[in-house]
Amino acid sequence: MGKVVLVTGVARQLGGRFVRRIQRDPDVDRVIGVDAVPPEHHLGGADFVQADIRQPAIARVLAEHGVDTVVHMDVTGTPLGTGGSRTSVKETNVIGTMQLLGACQKSATVQRLVVKSSTSVYGSAPRDPAVFTETTPPKSLPSGGFAKDAVEVEGYVRGFARRRPDVAVCVLRFANILGPCADSPLADYFSLPVLPTVFGYDPRLQFVHEDDVVDVLRIASHDPRRGTMNSGTFNIAGDGVLTLSQCSRRLGRPTVPVLLPAVTWVGSALRTVGVTDFSPEQIRLLTHGRVVRTVQMRETLGFEPKYTTAEAFSDFARSRGAGLLPPEAIARTVDRISTLVVSDGGNVSDARNGSKERI
Repeated sequence: MGKVVLVTGVARQLGGRFVRRIQRDPDVDRVIGVDAVPPEHHLGGADFVQADIRQPAIARVLAEHGVDTVVHMDVTGTPLGTGGSRTSVKETNVIGTMQLLGACQKSATVQRLVVKSSTSVYGSAPRDPAVFTETTPPKSLPSGGFAKDAVEVEGYVRGFARRRPDVAVCVLRFANILGPCADSPLADYFSLPVLPTVFGYDPRLQFVHEDDVVDVLRIASHDPRRGTMNSGTFNIAGDGVLTLSQCSRRLGRPTVPVLLPAVTWVGSALRTVGVTDFSPEQIRLLTHGRVVRTVQMRETLGFEPKYTTAEAFSDFARSRGAGLLPPEAIARTVDRISTLVVSDGGNVSDARNGSKERI
């Protein structure tokens, strides 16, 4: 008998992709996809069970199918479709996770649990370290939104791991997920024709490609390869970083710097007209940024992303089409400007007035 894998959140594109991919693995016998609504995309040969993980019925699903591996992907920051709300998302994230973990704790067959989390658990604050490791405590815990949900979810997962030490538990903290099918508040933000930014700030950002997300979830779902261990908590991100200004140039979208006190008003206005979810946690990310170290991802988990941060963003940018400003024209302009400055050590000196900007 091969593995019986249960995947939550399959009505979303990323969950559907993972289901279609993992069922092709030779050591997987059956895949059960679970969501509160039927998916609009196909799930291949997987069985779909319409069930709300916020309800105790999820325990019956685990028992009836003899599930041994649970991949919890229904931890997200955006509602599914147009009829969802922030309240329903929080209930699914927190209460749904509690119900699922309770069902796993009672199950005699569950041997492995994989949880999709986020690097947003570290928050974004002005006194943050330059790079977060998996053991770095945040300077200030997220006070609301999806980031707070992720913190609570991870707390429940740690409690489950203590109660069921016989179950292998893997928590994957993903950086911002991008790709042609990306569906997130940050993807919506980058799709705006003009990008509002916080005046005086140019945050560093990391991304992970959705293809790499599927691949690393597969690694976490199976028994560890020789010389690796896929139990524990791991940061998942592509190599390198991009600043927000670099992102805007690669998209060909101009920026509109807004003073920090007015950013909240701009975010509220965008949410009101339904353009994008410019939430307070998103504002903090676009102010202070966030960068994580991925040494454990490579050395312990044994995963090497196919896409760097820049490559993941480029693939996303191609899917969104050209912006108002052609990226090629912006690149030529930047090249012309660069001929006017003189590099000296780690500084860039303006040849005309001697002003310096740290790079």
